[in-house]
Amino acid sequence: MLQKTGDFLSLNVKIIPNASKTCIVGVKEGLLKIRVAAVPEDGKANEELRSFLAKTLELHKRDIVIVSGEKSRLKILRLPTSAEEKLLPFLS
Repeated sequence: MLQKTGDFLSLNVKIIPNASKTCIVGVKEGLLKIRVAAVPEDGKANEELRSFLAKTLELHKRDIVIVSGEKSRLKILRLPTSAEEKLLPFLS
């Protein structure tokens, strides 16, 4: 789910679009599940995901990169290692 590679973290997530509000649901099947209050069209859900995580993890939006899964519910995100401490409570 969370791997450290060099100066970055790789995070596997599952996105659930069209939610009433954006929130972290928890961990299931080795993935961090996140509900996103945006439609999965024209990159809106991806932008909402990046904005939410930036605010939650106190990062800049540009620090959150979608490495794979741009058009999928299953995504791999690249985050700076500084996000690890803030992310750990959501992973347990």
